[in-house]
Amino acid sequence: MIKRSLSFVLAAAVGAALSSPASAQTLDGKTAFEKLKTLTGTWSGPIGSATGPKGRISYEVISGGSVVMEVLFPGEPHEMRSMYHLDKGDLIMTHYCSGGTQPHMRLSKTASTPDKLVFDFDGGTNFDVSKDSFIHNGEIRFLPDGRMEASWTSWANGKSAGANHFFALSREK
Repeated sequence: MIKRSLSFVLAAAVGAALSSPASAQTLDGKTAFEKLKTLTGTWSGPIGSATGPKGRISYEVISGGSVVMEVLFPGEPHEMRSMYHLDKGDLIMTHYCSGGTQPHMRLSKTASTPDKLVFDFDGGTNFDVSKDSFIHNGEIRFLPDGRMEASWTSWANGKSAGANHFFALSREK
């Protein structure tokens, strides 16, 4: 009887783990890349806070559909670009900062969901992680009402130095 109860408990625990929302919502790089492509166009909305000044982000699918180009603050003196593409099935990103750094990030398959793409730091060029300022990690969120949000965490002197938020951006027509 104890053996049977233990088997039932073990089977229930394995079943619950396999059907948990976290495992059911994990995302592979190709699926995330296709989701990212749906952002094509220009988006605008508040930055810094929900009532902050208006900012813009544009997305364009380029290079025969193999790259998504993101332009932060298009046409502004501090314009920046990020390129997203697949590398052996992983979604990776390189951010070309107006500060001259090029941090690389990789999609976190465990933290990402169909409505939230989470990017983790994965190295970069033209900066020293222990002392320079650069974008370290971030996420893009797809809101249920068709809008989107993005947050990018900065690092300086080897530690977190705050985040840049783009709130409830709407697609421009």
